[in-house]
Amino acid sequence: MENRLKNKNTDNPDLWTAIQHLHKAIAAGGVDSKLLALLHLRASQINGCSACVHAGVAGGKQAGDTDERLHNVAAWREAPFYTDAERAALALAEGATRLQDGAEGVTDEIWAEATVHFTEEQIGAINLEIALTNFFNRLNRTIKEPAGRTWG
Repeated sequence: MENRLKNKNTDNPDLWTAIQHLHKAIAAGGVDSKLLALLHLRASQINGCSACVHAGVAGGKQAGDTDERLHNVAAWREAPFYTDAERAALALAEGATRLQDGAEGVTDEIWAEATVHFTEEQIGAINLEIALTNFFNRLNRTIKEPAGRTWG
């Protein structure tokens, strides 16, 4: 796959400052970086974004997660490697990511389960991570960003 966009405005400081501020806001939410990487990975798998799947695995490893958990996140409902809190966050990520074609999205049950495990500040960070991941998934799919390459 060849990238359609040759110049990604890497010299645009406003673009990178905005993205850095979003990442800072997510980090300030008090959510474990391993969980944030899992959420990034799962949403990227759903959206078929190879660049972000690659980044999600790399981020998970950098945060100290195991290959076993990273390889099985696509089947998290059946895999025994995730806590109840992680399962609640993964359900939230899937609901927020699958909004197409009349999908149910984030149900009251999914939201209620997330509130059992996370504070409002943490849920805010989780939602921002999911939204930012979906944003990057759509950009990367549009420009055909190949796995293993990076922005910036």
